[in-house]
Amino acid sequence: MELRDIEIFLVLAEELHFGRTAERLRLSQARVSQVIKKQERRIGAALFERTSRTVRLSDVGRQLRDDLRPVYAGLHESLERARLTARGVTSRLRVGMMPFNLVDLHFYWKTFRSRYPQWELEIRQMVYIDPFGRLRDGDLDVLVVWLPVEEPDFTVGPVLLTDPRILAVTADHELARRTSVRLEMFADFRHPMPPDLPDYWEDRYIPFHTPRGRTIERGGQITHAEDLISQVGMGEIIHGFPSHVTRHWGMPNIRWIPVPDLTTLSYALVWRTDAENEPIRALADTVRELGTYRF
Repeated sequence: MELRDIEIFLVLAEELHFGRTAERLRLSQARVSQVIKKQERRIGAALFERTSRTVRLSDVGRQLRDDLRPVYAGLHESLERARLTARGVTSRLRVGMMPFNLVDLHFYWKTFRSRYPQWELEIRQMVYIDPFGRLRDGDLDVLVVWLPVEEPDFTVGPVLLTDPRILAVTADHELARRTSVRLEMFADFRHPMPPDLPDYWEDRYIPFHTPRGRTIERGGQITHAEDLISQVGMGEIIHGFPSHVTRHWGMPNIRWIPVPDLTTLSYALVWRTDAENEPIRALADTVRELGTYRF
């Protein structure tokens, strides 16, 4: 299997969407499909389960993904180190972002790059699939994620931003004319969430119970931010967000309603303790010096 074919498979295993995979890799969707079909013929089994609405890894595909990830990462890193050395860059720092506001946080990245030109800083928008696993696998060096993070092998660094909470509903939803909503109302609706989040972490984003003890039900799984806001816009779901998304998504058919009793989210740098290095410490120091961005 060629290195590019491995990359196509691994990106599709992450995105679970042929169109987004093609866009991310700057390929045609037909090319992505062709490569996957060739791999499936060679292996003799389906790698993905496809329907008109969803793409999921099969058991064989999941095993292949787990086997190929470290192999590909090692080969890719070797090539990247050679490329960076040729440019006079001595290291690369890969930061995965769970918040959406890349532009609002640009001053952190701009300051870091101006101070440390010998290190390449790469900012990646995350999908909602196993973000902690990607950090543990070495696919990322640092995450920007909401707190608390209670993983014993992680170090929690400085907070970049704090953000109050809002509810997104379509313009004709029964809640759309309200000036605010209470968390208690969340129990009247189902809320999609990403798969396989640690319970304590999911509970901070959207609690499992209201203040009066009513269950806030989950309804379906979401793996990509664009799918999430698309379903809100079509009136299929409502969803709680940090307020910075109003600057990221300007959509006239969506109403953003404050939720004053839903816990404010703080987003911090997080990294594997045993992988801490000089670029990670320098980024953390830069954030501490510049302070926390508040919305």
